[in-house]
Amino acid sequence: MISALAYGIMWNRLIAVVEEQAQTMIRTAFSTTVRESGDLSAGIFDLDGRMLAQAVTGTPGHVNSMMESVGHFLKRFPAATMKAGDHYITNDPWLGTGHLHDLTVVSPAFHNGHIVGLFANTAHVIDIGGLGMGPEARSVFEEGMYIPIVKCFSEGVANETFFDILRAGTRLPVELEGDVYSLCACNDAGIRRLVEMMDEFQMSGLEDLATHIFDASRRATIAAIAALPPGTYRADIGSDGYEAPVHLEAALTVGSDSITVDFQGTSGLSTRGINVPAAYTRAYTAFGIKVVVAPDIPNNTASLEPFRCIIPEGCILNAPRPYAVAVRHVIGHLLPDLVMGCLHQAVPERVTAEGASCLWNPPLRGGGSVSGQATANRPVLPDFEIITFNSGGTGARPTSDGLDATAFPSGVRTMPVEATEATAPIVIWRKELRPGSGGAGRTRGGLGQIMEIAGRDDLEFACNAIFDRVANAPRGREGGLKGAAGHVMLKSGPALKPKGFQIIPDGDRLVLQMPGGGGMGDPLTRDRALVARDLRDGLISADEARDVYGYDAA
Repeated sequence: MISALAYGIMWNRLIAVVEEQAQTMIRTAFSTTVRESGDLSAGIFDLDGRMLAQAVTGTPGHVNSMMESVGHFLKRFPAATMKAGDHYITNDPWLGTGHLHDLTVVSPAFHNGHIVGLFANTAHVIDIGGLGMGPEARSVFEEGMYIPIVKCFSEGVANETFFDILRAGTRLPVELEGDVYSLCACNDAGIRRLVEMMDEFQMSGLEDLATHIFDASRRATIAAIAALPPGTYRADIGSDGYEAPVHLEAALTVGSDSITVDFQGTSGLSTRGINVPAAYTRAYTAFGIKVVVAPDIPNNTASLEPFRCIIPEGCILNAPRPYAVAVRHVIGHLLPDLVMGCLHQAVPERVTAEGASCLWNPPLRGGGSVSGQATANRPVLPDFEIITFNSGGTGARPTSDGLDATAFPSGVRTMPVEATEATAPIVIWRKELRPGSGGAGRTRGGLGQIMEIAGRDDLEFACNAIFDRVANAPRGREGGLKGAAGHVMLKSGPALKPKGFQIIPDGDRLVLQMPGGGGMGDPLTRDRALVARDLRDGLISADEARDVYGYDAA
């Protein structure tokens, strides 16, 4: 009989296996979104499509929704039909992770000639054709190339028809094809490590380990729920939306062994690409609950099962096919802040203030499709398509300041300036913290940042804006003040829309002022030494120190 200690060692080893799977993708990816920012997920599943373990590296929106997607693959290609070296792929927003820019690959793992499990991964690619990454589409058919669940490799041999179609449907054929090979390679790396692990521990299958993982995770999660004060807690949050503001509303009910979030009262569907498929809603709702209630329990099917959603039909969080969903993250990233607004009423000591939440990742494009043909007196940039990941500040924590320019809840890394400038004819002239943007409080919100972006030689380019928190600044809690709202503008002065395709003309530059996180607690109770430090470091002004914090440097 295997001891609990031995199972624990194997469980940790399995997490190490999927982490190496993710790191292989980062090392081999072509898209900067993956290799520089880590916009990905990786995990291992049993033959029933249940997630046993996920990589630490990755985003909740990918891994928690990918947890559902493997079941869809098994319906299309049952495990009994799979062979070693097969790889299956889709970017269906309703079967994967919510929009066409995410590719999900599932691969069978064989040990001693028998299929024992499935490896899956998801990665965000830069271009999938169509209108490109942005909110402008009015249906998913305009947003890019749709890939149903198909086999891209059969027993290690590439499906050349699939790759011919793939290359023909994108502006970046080399990068997209390379990313598919990278996704398959990372699953292969996981399979190799799993086989080594099974040989080392003399395992014939994963069933017993899966039972231990699921039983232990379920018990621990239910125990964490039982420690909460039961009841129903309500909160709301606003998004800038696209054609109209969006209102998100939640009623979170803590039961004896589950937590249910009801989104009744949330705004209806949008005509543009900010709608959210239900799987993505469930993914970020579960994450928002889990980081407060059970953060130390590894992510798997059983640890997420007690967190449930009621998502009314017709609301923006339950977009049906074929609604446009390309930038579903703009709304989806607000869900943890919404959920924590509910949980703050139950366990205030565990919850942060609201943060910037939504990534400020401008998709940039240039060349003939933007500026027309070059002439003798008017050159244009070479054709390019790039996206650079950046973030505002996180909300203040109960006992610590928020984090500056840090992505939460997505967890992706900020993309280095050098990576962007080496890949596209773009110059980032300015990238710095935004003074005064953190909401004042006993603990201060994290600072946003300022970026100034230009085309090489100040030539015209386009930005497909997908920003939020411009009209709805992150709110503080317990008397803490709001963080600064975001702002999008040209360096010459005119404001730009926070969403939509817009031209940055010759000689001008795009300026992004990213939101700061909300504060926590009364600013007048902030430690005087911390106020003095912030003033000395230029994070707040003398006026803010005096008027908001009651601190006079003189």
